[in-house]
Amino acid sequence: MAFHSYGHSFSFSILFCMFAMVTSQLTSSCYESTCPQALSIIRSSVITAVAKEHRMGASLLRLHFHDCFVNGCDASVLLDDTSSFTGEKSAGANVNSLRGFEVIDDIKTKVEAVCPGVVSCADIVAVAARDSVVALGGPSWNVGLGRRDSTTASKDAATKDIPSPLMDLSALISAFANKGFNTKEMVALSGAHTTGLARCQLFRGRVYNETSIESNFATSLKSNCPSTGGDTNLSPLDVTTSVLFDNAYFKNLINQKGLLHSDQQLFSGGSTDSQVTAYSNDPSAFYADFASAMVKMGNLSPLTGKSGQIRTNCHKVN
Repeated sequence: MAFHSYGHSFSFSILFCMFAMVTSQLTSSCYESTCPQALSIIRSSVITAVAKEHRMGASLLRLHFHDCFVNGCDASVLLDDTSSFTGEKSAGANVNSLRGFEVIDDIKTKVEAVCPGVVSCADIVAVAARDSVVALGGPSWNVGLGRRDSTTASKDAATKDIPSPLMDLSALISAFANKGFNTKEMVALSGAHTTGLARCQLFRGRVYNETSIESNFATSLKSNCPSTGGDTNLSPLDVTTSVLFDNAYFKNLINQKGLLHSDQQLFSGGSTDSQVTAYSNDPSAFYADFASAMVKMGNLSPLTGKSGQIRTNCHKVN
């Protein structure tokens, strides 16, 4: 009877993955029978990486965001340049700043060892982002699985589609709307800046030229971000609890302590002020909305069925 029951479970899981292939719908149970160890391998690897370097949690979350916003969640962001295309790693939003590739590579190697050719790099990136948020104390969500990996990448698309930290509120709203997100979802996803670091060159203009910044906060930033030089010096996006995934980011914005121009734009007398205030007062509402928006982002134009491939090496097309 136990064997018979397992047989049903096995077939249902296979059917779920086949359903994903036919309908382009992702399903969290996709690998239950084809690679049952996959999720635990990803989780343990992420926990180890984040414990070793807390910043890695933010880096893996950002990797997923920068993947999905450019032609969908297809692991195109991982591809190295080839003779036929210039990849996304050299785009302005990614060059010398996108991190976590070695963690994804390590996970891919471990997964390939137990079930070769089954789990896509795109799915690994998506699950690693969720597990990173959880490791930093944030919410969890069900990650749909069954994505396949792209066979090309586009530096131009990355340059065009990834929102800039220099954007005003109207441009942010438009950039997210172009990917199907409403303004509330944009504010929730921006809350990812409750963890991680940013380079001086991205916030120098705000620190030295803007008035919507708390004076003591600006002074403290100037010590690590001179008016010239020090471009790569790092400061926390959330000055209060930089390694925790919480709602302090929104409290900081109310106190004019947003690090990036785009951050402070969310609380600058515009249409998003009320949402920032709501999240600053209710962490559970932020967690719920962030998780929902992450599910939606993970569903951006996935390759399914016979589209794309399951890369053996995440950096190269098979």
